[in-house]
Amino acid sequence: MRWTPGGRSGDLEDARGSGGGLRGFGGGGMRIGLGGAVVLLILSLVFKTNFFALLSGGAAGTGAEPAANAPVASSPEEEQEVQFVSFVLDTAQATWARLFQERGRTYTHARMVLFRDAIQSACGFAQTATGPFYCPGDQKLYIDLGFFDELKNRFGAPGDFAQAYVIAHELGHHVQRLLGTEEQVRAAQERSPDAANELSVRLELQADCYAGVWGHETQQQNILEPGDLDEGLQAAASVGDDRIQKMSGQAVSPESFTHGSSEQRVSWFRRGFQSGRLEDCDTFKS
Repeated sequence: MRWTPGGRSGDLEDARGSGGGLRGFGGGGMRIGLGGAVVLLILSLVFKTNFFALLSGGAAGTGAEPAANAPVASSPEEEQEVQFVSFVLDTAQATWARLFQERGRTYTHARMVLFRDAIQSACGFAQTATGPFYCPGDQKLYIDLGFFDELKNRFGAPGDFAQAYVIAHELGHHVQRLLGTEEQVRAAQERSPDAANELSVRLELQADCYAGVWGHETQQQNILEPGDLDEGLQAAASVGDDRIQKMSGQAVSPESFTHGSSEQRVSWFRRGFQSGRLEDCDTFKS
């Protein structure tokens, strides 16, 4: 991607030095090895449940906020990553502000929280292995920059646009929150528990499509370089439920999907990228 390292986003909260996280796998509770952590990661991704909270005694939905910022020890390489995610966040939010304004709506900025190891959000406790997530309770995106190494080395999705896809996807959930889609889906899941997984898949695929809408904007602004789109598509494919189940040694079980297959995620990301229109991202149509 064509971008110039600069300052940090005004919507960024750096909690990497808060000391509120737990060091290592298991923190002050039960400790597990790397193999066990991988298993919990896969279970957390497949079932969209934070299994790491079971180790530390953490409980979802506590409403606690991240600890206050403290001085952060950051290498030059990590600082460049901070500036990169700031660039992605700011350009993506500028895109959504414009698209909302065109439709007579007001866009409210989300905040991005950087953390290390673990953090307490309004949605509960989370560790690095849980992966990046959006919390509708406080309208914040949470990410440990170390996840990008996992994305590259474990999931086979290198490149800066692959990283940008992850951020844009999570911001897509913020858009769903503002449009009321997230609340409607949660209510529908409560009414029809048997349809909860299917509805979750549709919600996640729409966030993929919204990530593509931002990707379309970056292309129009000549921010993308050759190969960037392929990086984004590879990232979407790498986190498909079927691929994650195969990685864990499980048989592929479509009825247990919560995010969609690799093919579905690629298809919806590509659709948003090609059209640049919110209206083309209605994954809830029959």
